[in-house]
Amino acid sequence: MFSGIVEEFATVVAIEKEQENVHFTLTCSFVDELKIDQSVAHNGVCLTVVKIFDGKYVVTAMKETLLRSNLGDLKVGDKVNVERSMLMNGRLDGHIVQGHVDQTAMCVAKIDQQGSYTFRFQYLFDREMAKKGYMTVDKGSVTVNGVSLTVCNAQDDSFEVNIIPYTYDNTNFHTIEVGTRVNLEFDIIGKYAAKILSLYETK
Repeated sequence: MFSGIVEEFATVVAIEKEQENVHFTLTCSFVDELKIDQSVAHNGVCLTVVKIFDGKYVVTAMKETLLRSNLGDLKVGDKVNVERSMLMNGRLDGHIVQGHVDQTAMCVAKIDQQGSYTFRFQYLFDREMAKKGYMTVDKGSVTVNGVSLTVCNAQDDSFEVNIIPYTYDNTNFHTIEVGTRVNLEFDIIGKYAAKILSLYETK
């Protein structure tokens, strides 16, 4: 489990395809603290560390992960938001994030607010999935590229988030422009609430 509080961004140094899987080699400041089998969120996707060597580590993404996320868009040199799994005695500074990306969204607007930025993201809206909690609500939580954020101006197929300078500079939000594809994970609490309501509605 994660909190959506990105520790830093890692840099992709190599990409290798093996059948339907893709192996990503990355480097970041805490490589020496990692261990094999450890879970690390990459742009919000929970991936397992499978190899560590020479200040670098390797994670593998399977076909399903590549289809649901933007990891297949990555190129050598790209910056990836990374977060290690939560400690049970830690503070939940963001919200409950599973590292299971639901779908991608497209940045359709980036507005300089003279000190902060407003981003609008648009995603494929499915009414049946929305009934299951795959949606955003005003002042609710959403994870964008692994970053826990508060939703503003939620519409059926889009929403806005406001990014403070620290988050802009210390995550890969500073690389997001109109047309950039990002990963979304909708709030798990909303999914459970929707499921419970649907059970009562069918009785």
